[in-house]
Amino acid sequence: MKQELKFKTNIKCMGCVSQVTSALNEAVGADNWEVNIQTPDKQLTIKGEDLDADLVIAAVAEAGFKAETIQS
Repeated sequence: MKQELKFKTNIKCMGCVSQVTSALNEAVGADNWEVNIQTPDKQLTIKGEDLDADLVIAAVAEAGFKAETIQS
């Protein structure tokens, strides 16, 4: 079943996005995530199947940033 998870992050620019790209591509796949740096929450959206929020948070942390789930 297709899922969508949203996270509030401190990823604030395209340079930051490039720093997390490798970790997120490995964790959830290259075409399964995007960061909207225009929103106040710098929202990271993950789409896919059998998603694990803790895995995403760990991948973002590995790149030196923070992510916390946004309850919908």
